[in-house]
Amino acid sequence: MSELLDLWLPILLSAIVVFIASFITWMVLPFHKADFKELPDEAGFLDTLRALKLPPAFYCFPGCSDMSKLKDPEFRKQWEAGPHGTIHICAKVPNFGRNLLLVFIFYLIVGIFVGYVGTVAYNPGADYMDVFRLTGTVAIMAHCLGIIPQAIFLGRTFKSLLLDLIDGVVYGLLTAGIFGWLWPALDMPLSIPG
Repeated sequence: MSELLDLWLPILLSAIVVFIASFITWMVLPFHKADFKELPDEAGFLDTLRALKLPPAFYCFPGCSDMSKLKDPEFRKQWEAGPHGTIHICAKVPNFGRNLLLVFIFYLIVGIFVGYVGTVAYNPGADYMDVFRLTGTVAIMAHCLGIIPQAIFLGRTFKSLLLDLIDGVVYGLLTAGIFGWLWPALDMPLSIPG
């Protein structure tokens, strides 16, 4: 654990840099602008949702909570006719400040795991490229792999998934560069266990 504490600076700095990069990617650059479409009759759609008074939850339609429904001819007709989709009804108005803080905490947690794996593999004084390759692999995995099953099951477009994967690779490479750059030197005193 003491070796992981020696990595507090690359953990914190990588979280800050990735947070800034994600802000630029999502808020400044045009790449993600087409990820979310507006409904043609949004007002009518929202009026219908309000009338349903749905409690906060993640809904799939047509809904199939029991697989035996697939044998029902009426349900099969609905299933085949479509449309298919998901709706996430939030409990309250999204709090972007809170959400940004939680995303930053996620980036810190990624940095902690990246640092932990690095300390298991390398001692102080490790070569920059060795640290870069390992920490980059771990960081790219953290930023990319979890979104693939979600994209598959939620029907995201290939372009949207590809853009998220590119973002994850960039975030992973930024993290790796910071860990490689700030990896403890050989002459850095380590805490003595016990």
